[in-house]
Amino acid sequence: MLRADTDDPRVVIVELCKLFYTLGWAQGTGGGVSVKHKGRVYMAPSGVQKEMIDPRDIFVLSEDGATVLEGPRLTRNLKLSECAPLFCNAFTLRAAGACLHSHSTWAVLATVLDETSREFACTQLEMMKGIPGVGFYDVLRVPIVENTARECELTERMAAAMQQYPSTYAVLVRRHGVYVWGESWQKAKSIAECYDYLFRAAVEMKRMGIDARQAPKNNLSTITTSKI
Repeated sequence: MLRADTDDPRVVIVELCKLFYTLGWAQGTGGGVSVKHKGRVYMAPSGVQKEMIDPRDIFVLSEDGATVLEGPRLTRNLKLSECAPLFCNAFTLRAAGACLHSHSTWAVLATVLDETSREFACTQLEMMKGIPGVGFYDVLRVPIVENTARECELTERMAAAMQQYPSTYAVLVRRHGVYVWGESWQKAKSIAECYDYLFRAAVEMKRMGIDARQAPKNNLSTITTSKI
């Protein structure tokens, strides 16, 4: 079981991949995890069952992600993830300590609640407070970029969205999934869980005829009462 004080990035990535598989975020070899640690970038391989990887399967890259310093064990023919440049967006543009890529069903559905919109938005949901800098009465916004045939081709779109939304900790990819980051793997994990909860809440609210983007009409924050 993963401990919050675990320091070995290889172990962290393996355990997070196992956890995300059980959550439905990394099924069918999808999804990915990358952690920055002591000037190195550690990354799960591509195209493998994420719940079955071993610490020896992890790629180690230079701080800028441009050079592979250590490859996986020679007994397995593994490839570097096509998510690599997208993970590096988070490290370069946000000074993140970890970046997670989820294929969560709720993230995918959140991108089609309104296919004309370039952002996901919600307000007055308690789990919004799990996103740094966001309060209950704020409007949480997450940019949505259009998908491409190959993952690496999303790099520039993700970077542009991050620059347009400087306070976001996530970028959604239409009908694909989401990238989430944080200053540490612990923070990134927590933030990713909060986002996924909010995506699911918004989808379920839509089924009930409720728009998660709109504040309740009987908003108690606007009602004043007299003392008896």
